[in-house]
Amino acid sequence: MTAVALVFTLTGHASAAGPADAPHGALSCSGCHPADRTAQTTVPRLIGRNPADIVAAMQAFKSGQTPATVMDRIAKGFSDDEVKAIAAWYGAQKD
Repeated sequence: MTAVALVFTLTGHASAAGPADAPHGALSCSGCHPADRTAQTTVPRLIGRNPADIVAAMQAFKSGQTPATVMDRIAKGFSDDEVKAIAAWYGAQKD
């Protein structure tokens, strides 16, 4: 029963983050980046942000220009095209 509840919890969280048309990797961002405007966190929201800002931030993390605890490693896992697709998708999302 616990496993079933966990599956429903995880799938509910993923679907709350965005529709099925999200590009590969986009929904993994919601594990740390909140969808809720009222979330109490220092991690910035991605929904509705300017895609160019997201791309620039990811490039800075990837190059080491911006110090990070984990985003530098995460950014290195995405190609430039994947980052652009994810940034465009998050930029198009509305609350």
